[in-house]
Amino acid sequence: MEQSKRSTFKLLFYLKKNEPKKNGAVAIMGRITIDGKPASFSTKLEIHPDNWDLKHGRVLGKSTQAQSTNKKLDDVRLRIDKHYEELLKYDGFASAQKLKLAFLGVGVMEEAILKVFQAHNDDFAKMVAKKERSQSTYDKYKVVYNHLSEFIQLRYLRTDMAFKELTSDFIREFDFYLRIDKECTHNTVWVYTMPVLRMVELAMKKGMIRNNPFEDYEITMKETDRGFLLKEDVEKIMLCSLPKPKYELVRDLFIFSCFTGLSYADIKKLKRSNIQNFFDGHQWIISRRKKTDVSSNVRLLEIPKKIIEKYLGTTKDEFVFPIPSNATCNAHVLKITEAAGVVTEQKVTFHTARHTFATMILTAGASLESVQKMMGHTNITTTQIYAKILNEKVGMDMDIVARNLKAMEVSFSAMQTEPVSQEEIISNAVIVMDKEELEIAI
Repeated sequence: MEQSKRSTFKLLFYLKKNEPKKNGAVAIMGRITIDGKPASFSTKLEIHPDNWDLKHGRVLGKSTQAQSTNKKLDDVRLRIDKHYEELLKYDGFASAQKLKLAFLGVGVMEEAILKVFQAHNDDFAKMVAKKERSQSTYDKYKVVYNHLSEFIQLRYLRTDMAFKELTSDFIREFDFYLRIDKECTHNTVWVYTMPVLRMVELAMKKGMIRNNPFEDYEITMKETDRGFLLKEDVEKIMLCSLPKPKYELVRDLFIFSCFTGLSYADIKKLKRSNIQNFFDGHQWIISRRKKTDVSSNVRLLEIPKKIIEKYLGTTKDEFVFPIPSNATCNAHVLKITEAAGVVTEQKVTFHTARHTFATMILTAGASLESVQKMMGHTNITTTQIYAKILNEKVGMDMDIVARNLKAMEVSFSAMQTEPVSQEEIISNAVIVMDKEELEIAI
């Protein structure tokens, strides 16, 4: 028979005054009482005794610290209430000690989100060591784990959270934490919440939870303005005189990316075995993208073929190019674009070349499906961003044209000094047509 929460269950907050700290603050404790039997626990909060409201078990005043501490105490009360209801629902009874252990997560931490996340990261590290997964992706997982750990500690005063404790509020508050506390952009929040959602999916597959607590949480990546160069800009870079010989390699690599769509990471791992004669008699780059492990097959045009030939024998292994660091490439690209007189609204980086490839071949008539395949996009909606950019560029170009032709429009308008009725326009047109027919007849 279920217990009556109103008659048997109580939660009291009090101060542990017998163990003050050096700064005079004392710990705030919690005491759960069910059927007259108590169980105490630490809230991991502290306050100066003079600021404590003994009657209401709260912090006095409206200072920022007082409001923050009281909110955390309210959160503790809500969570304990939730655990109490669950114990009654699933176990049929609750004791003070049992409720305390449920609140502290004792006995359920084998099925906790950070524990599962850490195990996932450990397994991922082993795959990175075997070069089956990307180091950059592993680094991202570690960053997300650290953010999640800090969030749980700050928000819930815990070192971990059982999957059964998670609610839709948890992921929304983590989203808010990333945006406000960590000052992440929307797309970074999107990137960082994906691994957390993944951990919940793993928990469901392993039978730790039945339902997805984050089912109603939605976030999508916002389209960003992807910078690219015009064909004329690429030609300027190819033909310009470089201020220093050391820029030549980076220029060649940048141009190679403009004509293949390969990113810095994909060019870095490109091997001679990736260059193959394909069914159509042409040479193709047959590879898989380092970032997504999706196949990316690109036909080699003459310009990238000549660049490959130029660097034959410059590496001691099977790699096609000797590659400087990504930071060096980006620094040199800036110098190269300055020397070429290329002026853009957005900063040009090495990755701009990949975007340039997409826009150039779409402009030249390639289909979205072909561009998707060559660039190794997992979803064609990613490729469609480039088509949208081109449409916007056409619109901006026509705005410029309209401004440049403004003088002609003014002159044309000035000629129309007297309003002409529609009847006169039709009559004049008929006269011209009759005259033309008469001349043809003669």
